Amino acid sequence: MQPLQFVAIGECMLEVQANGFGPSVLSYGGDTFNTAVYLRRCAAPTAIEVSYATGLGTDPLSQTLRKEWQTLGLNLNEVEYIDDKLPGLYLIETDSKGERTFHFWRENSAARAYFHSNVTSLEKHLAQFDCLYFSGISLAILDDVSRTRLFALLKRAQLNGARVVFDNNFRPKLWPDRKLAQSIYLEAFAACHTAMITLDDHQAVFDCASLEDALIHAQSLAIPELVIKRGANDTLVRQEHHTKWHSIPTRFVKQVIDTTAAGDAFAAGYLSRRLCGASAEIAAKFGNALASRVIQHRGALIPMEAFQDLIGNP
Repeated sequence: MQPLQFVAIGECMLEVQANGFGPSVLSYGGDTFNTAVYLRRCAAPTAIEVSYATGLGTDPLSQTLRKEWQTLGLNLNEVEYIDDKLPGLYLIETDSKGERTFHFWRENSAARAYFHSNVTSLEKHLAQFDCLYFSGISLAILDDVSRTRLFALLKRAQLNGARVVFDNNFRPKLWPDRKLAQSIYLEAFAACHTAMITLDDHQAVFDCASLEDALIHAQSLAIPELVIKRGANDTLVRQEHHTKWHSIPTRFVKQVIDTTAAGDAFAAGYLSRRLCGASAEIAAKFGNALASRVIQHRGALIPMEAFQDLIGNP
């Protein structure tokens, strides 16, 4: 039996951790990329093959990233290599209280130019994929023409019988105005089969007066499968062809170290189970368990041994 084919679409950036001039640490990360890596780790390669679709340059840093991603087990056949572009970059500064400030250089990144070629690898190979995953950030970095191409691709994927999954990650600085973001998000919700909604992001996008108003708005969306994440509060799920909402408790964590990539890990945990036939409730339970481990460690991608015991016991 052939493995299910999954592809995440987005951007993985270079990450520099530094405080002023002096020693620094170079790493990498990005929301859909983090999800792809955690999905690779949570599902057997014989069950799900994980691809990543993005743009990279042909420079040494881009080639180093490519080798790193291959080591992580990602299929990179859908990557576009663009001669005159570089990877995006962000710098993290941490103050004396542990609070982090982010500075971004991504305006001319290769990922933004992914759809600038006449036909991308993903468009050529679309029929082979069973699931496509994208986020609000995937949409925010694209120009209007590229977004139109992406939505056309998603529509074709659904017609092919693929599951399209949208994660509503929202970064206000990436959008020129809120009304444009609202319009694009509504288009994304209409294009997907499964929506993963972080409630405070939903509140910010649609300018809801309260989280309760945001919840009412999110639950009213006409989407076959909905997952609503509410921080430490219970996760709400509504499985396709059902009207009942299920409330899935999160796991108590005594000390939260770093919330980076908690939502990305949840999405991977959820999809690793849901795509293999588990119910939405079981999938959300596993997603919450994985996220609870991630927030007890620093960094987006925590060591495999930190959650190895969960994989066989979701």
